[in-house]
Amino acid sequence: MTKKQRYDFVLDYFQQHIPDAETELLYDNPFHLLVAVILSAQCTDKRVNLTTPAIFAKYPTPQKMAKATFDELFPLIKSISYPNNKTKHLIGMANMLLDKFGGEVPMTVNELTELPGVGRKTANVITSVIDEQPNMAVDTHVFRVSKRLALVSQKASTPLAVEKELVKHIPTEMIHKAHHWLILHGRYICLARNPKCEECGLKEVCLYYARHPK
Repeated sequence: MTKKQRYDFVLDYFQQHIPDAETELLYDNPFHLLVAVILSAQCTDKRVNLTTPAIFAKYPTPQKMAKATFDELFPLIKSISYPNNKTKHLIGMANMLLDKFGGEVPMTVNELTELPGVGRKTANVITSVIDEQPNMAVDTHVFRVSKRLALVSQKASTPLAVEKELVKHIPTEMIHKAHHWLILHGRYICLARNPKCEECGLKEVCLYYARHPK
């Protein structure tokens, strides 16, 4: 099977089975999504979604959040992983939005990564979800699934290397959705431990299944 045939097989499967894939983070506007994605680092979307309603109610805008003190915001975040750093990041992010971007969430990866708490993965999520830009955020799920399905080289050892290979081979207009396909497949089917191979329609191209047939 050629690389193109492999990609065609995987993308066709996802188009048929989860055509309307989207982020599971709950948000009303770009600022809310930015807050949610910053909080989601090394934390589940489910936990973030339980936490953000109180944050959004008290700090619905960058203007409101920029005025928050650490002691005011921290109690709303303490159930999230790394709450100290994330509290500082959110306040710093809100202030930079006001000082440098006129209170608006920028829509380029380079500008977004200037914000506290925002790395390349977060910037890719924001631009692909809000603006449908062809950017591929590589989290642990995308990294694992793309390796198991041999979409990327087994030698691709960093998220950036995986991102570059995926973007190279996935049609531009599908990249923003393919990000969600890979995440959701990794979250619910292709688990790190005990993947649900019996429920998976991609066994035919899966290196993991070839080594661990069930």
